[in-house]
Amino acid sequence: MKFRTEIVLPASALQITHQDKILMAGSCFVENLSAKLLGAGFTIHLNPFGIVYNPSSLANGLQDLIHKKVYTADDLFLYQDVYHSFAHHSRFSGREIDAVLQKINDRLASASDFLRQANVLIITFGTANTYRLVSTGEVVSNCHKLPAKAFVEERLTVEQITTRWNDLLTDLQKINPHLNIIFTVSPIRHWKEGANGNQLNKAILLLAVNELLTANPQCYYFPSYEIMLDDLRDYRFYADDLIHPNSQAVEYIWEKFSEVYFEAKTKALIRTHEKEQKALYHQTFIK
Repeated sequence: MKFRTEIVLPASALQITHQDKILMAGSCFVENLSAKLLGAGFTIHLNPFGIVYNPSSLANGLQDLIHKKVYTADDLFLYQDVYHSFAHHSRFSGREIDAVLQKINDRLASASDFLRQANVLIITFGTANTYRLVSTGEVVSNCHKLPAKAFVEERLTVEQITTRWNDLLTDLQKINPHLNIIFTVSPIRHWKEGANGNQLNKAILLLAVNELLTANPQCYYFPSYEIMLDDLRDYRFYADDLIHPNSQAVEYIWEKFSEVYFEAKTKALIRTHEKEQKALYHQTFIK
């Protein structure tokens, strides 16, 4: 008898090795995955704009990397004595404008160089829901706790996402013809949009990614959302907030990722690296 619908995934044509450079961007789930890759000894560059949930803001950020944008004081705003960028997570915010600009531009410069050398770009879409700034019409990456009246809430369509990302993928191939892109839809539920709103947003993301894969042979898909929703269909795999996957779920998704994208030799190197890290930690702890 079977009591769960385990998802069996075939090995991908794209195989990742320790020689690859991996740029990762998107929602907070990509940070879970990056921690696993970093702990396994891979070379990564994570979220150069901070956590970003929607495809439109992610596309804007990657265009900044392509064009090597340099942010100036005109790109920031002051709210409650703190300088912010609508294109960045609050981890880049601060009370000193020069320090904020340096933090933003240093990360963008290093990520822009990294992107041109990277072999793999991992993108995690979190939601199709966006917030557009009333005063300028721009879609923001982060509202920075401004009053709700400053924004108009909108849901991206499949066509809006695919049109923007098809153009972006073409631009990425121009600066780095060897770049492969892995898309995944975050398994983290956006419950503030309600149960129906969350499902609608995830459905839009899934349809958009499917169209992008059909049109772009350098793109791949890893089903994080489906693994969480169908394979791990039980609240014991969620954190206390019942929204985020717990450590056991993240570990299981990582194992599935490893089966799809790592050959036997790479898995052996990961085990060796993990043993060395544990030994190093043990020595440090003893001291």
